Amino acid sequence: MAIVIRKFRLDDYERVMELWHQCHLPLKPEGRDSREEIRRQLELSQVIFLVAEEGGKVIATVLATHDGRKGWINRLAVDPAFRGRGLAQQLVRMAEQELEAAGLQMFAALIEEDNLPSIKLFEKLGYTFHPDIKYFTRKKSPQV
Repeated sequence: MAIVIRKFRLDDYERVMELWHQCHLPLKPEGRDSREEIRRQLELSQVIFLVAEEGGKVIATVLATHDGRKGWINRLAVDPAFRGRGLAQQLVRMAEQELEAAGLQMFAALIEEDNLPSIKLFEKLGYTFHPDIKYFTRKKSPQV
């Protein structure tokens, strides 16, 4: 069966949450990853949410956003049964193309230090590691 990459639809929500859980992405289903919050994010022009499907089943995702200066690659996940086929690379490149179409020329990804497959992927794609950067967050609630 052919793999099709398309924009996320809200009826993909349950499968995407299942996939993210399966891929060990941190989930906040009562907050930033709730159906309503995803719906709200999709209405923003700076959000690009792509899914790959085979036979009607979502097998991979990438969520890209931008702040007007820099594009961010987020929520890259590939079903373990479909890894090693270049799908993650293809999703990142498609997200970059959409970010470029919005006028962006710089892309970034935050990757946890123990996520070696993602580190290797982004190195292969030409991303530069910045060991001198410290990442800080402040959240209004633990679900954000």
